[in-house]
Amino acid sequence: MLTIRKEQMAAFARAETKKFEDRMLIHLNKFFPRQCAGLGEPKLRETIRYGIKRAAAYGVTAERDVNKYIDLMIVFGRDFDTDNRFRWAGEILRTRKSPGAKIQALYGSARKRLKRR
Repeated sequence: MLTIRKEQMAAFARAETKKFEDRMLIHLNKFFPRQCAGLGEPKLRETIRYGIKRAAAYGVTAERDVNKYIDLMIVFGRDFDTDNRFRWAGEILRTRKSPGAKIQALYGSARKRLKRR
């Protein structure tokens, strides 16, 4: 029988997180080049890691949903979820909806607000 130790699982998790960061770097630079230009790769990676943690605080852990959460961070600011200017975002994230439903509602609300600008 194969036994995987905690240390091995942690190594797998770190490797997957690094792959996700790499994909997010490409994605963010492609879709948000102006916002990413001044950050540089180290700061952008730190922003991605911060976004992963903030999303997880709301139960959002699926890669696609975390991707969208980080997109919203880039558009509205690093702490948009606690920023009084975007109270609606925090309200959505604190609901008892499933993580996927939270992100869907959050993304939909953000798109409507951006269209009004």
